[in-house]
Amino acid sequence: MKHNEITTFLNEKNVDAAWITTPLNIFYLTGYLSEPHERLFSLLITKDGEETLFCPKMEVEEAKNAGFKGDIVGYLDTESAFDLIEERTYKTFAIESEHLSVKRFREVEKAFNVEKFEDIDQVLKDVRNIKTQNEIELLHEAAKYADLAIKAGAEKLAEGVTEIEVLNHIETTMKQHGISKMSFDTMVLFGDHAAAPHGTPGDRKLQNNEYVLFDLGVIYKGYCSDITRTIAFGTPPEKAQEIYNIVLEANKKAIDIIKPGVKISECDKVARDIISNAGYGDYFPHRLGHGLGLSVHEFPDISSVNTDTFKEGMVLTVEPGIYVPGVAGVRIEDDIVVTKDGHEFLTGYEK
Repeated sequence: MKHNEITTFLNEKNVDAAWITTPLNIFYLTGYLSEPHERLFSLLITKDGEETLFCPKMEVEEAKNAGFKGDIVGYLDTESAFDLIEERTYKTFAIESEHLSVKRFREVEKAFNVEKFEDIDQVLKDVRNIKTQNEIELLHEAAKYADLAIKAGAEKLAEGVTEIEVLNHIETTMKQHGISKMSFDTMVLFGDHAAAPHGTPGDRKLQNNEYVLFDLGVIYKGYCSDITRTIAFGTPPEKAQEIYNIVLEANKKAIDIIKPGVKISECDKVARDIISNAGYGDYFPHRLGHGLGLSVHEFPDISSVNTDTFKEGMVLTVEPGIYVPGVAGVRIEDDIVVTKDGHEFLTGYEK
């Protein structure tokens, strides 16, 4: 099905072939995941459905073992992959324009005698946007581990502990449960240090009666989770509690309206209006959320400018926040799957 949508696009647009270069898109289409660094790693798909994977020679067997059934061009570090194939001509060629470097673009243009290029970025985003049931199950498992990571962090909180110490405890606990990689740099921020939306954990020590912001996720069998919880240690000041309650309302009310057919921009508006009407509009400086899947940030953009509608099978985050310097930073984030009649939570840690 994934490949059918690509070949359908190629035939409808009268494009001879597509050149896929983003490693996660190649993984999505082939089952083989690689981090090629500076080496060429690409998937060629013709409008007839023929597939050729270009990868370092040392990875050829791994690609076969992953289940890839097409042709494989494996090359040595001292070789050019393009020199190993017979001459081909694709007058019209689809590329990932958001990813392909100028250097590779020129190599492809010369190697395949390309006369015209088309963009295939949006097609790939659309294909990955609607998750299969198997993908949703993997995302649900990833979210369960994220819940467990928050629990581990909360249990480590004690007066005088540092942000880094709590962070290390979380990631050690995840490794003990078989999770080898977080989906992004784990964030643990205490009190007013959390007033920076993307602050960096450090030697800040936890004091009694302040909030702790956790933002983290794990990668489970290739799929990412992303959760934020802001947890009270003791009894935070009244102003900080007020901010927390506003963010919590924004999180809940925005999620409540998610179902197929609702405009994505409306979801952002619900949360933003609650925060703005409470007088904190200037302290909510980011979009409401983003898509979630093989990448921790992927299509679609959950923001005020996205007039697309929610569709069954989408998986996304909802993460309103208020960040007041010198006072507190609060963000509450959940992973949500759009269902036939509404939505379901993937994350479940208490709010």
